[in-house]
Amino acid sequence: MTKIAILGANGRLGRVVGKAFIDAGFDVRAVTRTGKVPAEMKGAVAVAGDALDRESLSRATQGADIIFNGLNPIYTDWGKCLPMAENVMAACHANNALHLFPGTVYNYGSPMPAVITEETPFHPTTEKGRIRCAMEDLFRGEAEAGRVRTIVLRAGDFFGGTGSGSWFDLVVAAKMSKGVYTAPGPADLTHEWAYPPDFAVGFVGLARNLGKLGFYEAINFPGHAITDLDMKAAAEKALGRKLKLSFMPWWVLRAGSPFVAMWREIVSMSYLRFEAHRLVSTRLAEVIGEIPHTPLEQAVKQALQDIGIALVPYKAAG
Repeated sequence: MTKIAILGANGRLGRVVGKAFIDAGFDVRAVTRTGKVPAEMKGAVAVAGDALDRESLSRATQGADIIFNGLNPIYTDWGKCLPMAENVMAACHANNALHLFPGTVYNYGSPMPAVITEETPFHPTTEKGRIRCAMEDLFRGEAEAGRVRTIVLRAGDFFGGTGSGSWFDLVVAAKMSKGVYTAPGPADLTHEWAYPPDFAVGFVGLARNLGKLGFYEAINFPGHAITDLDMKAAAEKALGRKLKLSFMPWWVLRAGSPFVAMWREIVSMSYLRFEAHRLVSTRLAEVIGEIPHTPLEQAVKQALQDIGIALVPYKAAG
């Protein structure tokens, strides 16, 4: 049985990816600093490991055939990203393990390409974009040297799953219980979203089709390229009522950013909410076949349930 170690198993994505691999019959090891298995990953083996401690991480992943790198520090701690990435590479090399990594669209900078393919060049214009590019440069270098095989699957913003910290739960759905949908940017702007259960199944598909993949590949995951008006309509159907449309008060964050570190980090990435973009792929379907895609209304309904918003049956007007 193929063994996979899930790094960041307590995180929103790590939990979902871990569950997907458990459901697919893999031997899953949940690696966390505490050594406790999240409830969503029942059936996984709990292992304690510190991603900032190279020896600890190599021990925690010992015997793994695959290491899923779900490590994602909070915005104000992104200085840890490269040291963690270097330690993950060391752990993969020590265990001769395949490295699976969730990529972002930060690499492309501003102005964002309206359509992002696997061939679209990186052009980072923020510190976070430069960090992400440096991480992927590291992974590619290790692969080209024949040390660590890496497969990157790139997605947009997440909506759904347990935990907190996404734009969906912190902004978009924050006031839905009071009847308000909060758009982070222009309501008619196309934005790339990914539903984590679909994304997780995409990783399972890649792990099952390694013979079709090179030693290093970066593949896009087309999720839901939609507007806030589309998301609002799906939320209204799930809630069974209309929502008032409001907009995120960016001026407040900009005014306070010199004094609040998290606001400063969020403002630095605000261009993503004002520049239309979508991910497309010709490669993913070639490798895994049909791309996992939960219908928007179903995905939004589950995402709202995940964050505890009460739903009622929808009744069409008239």
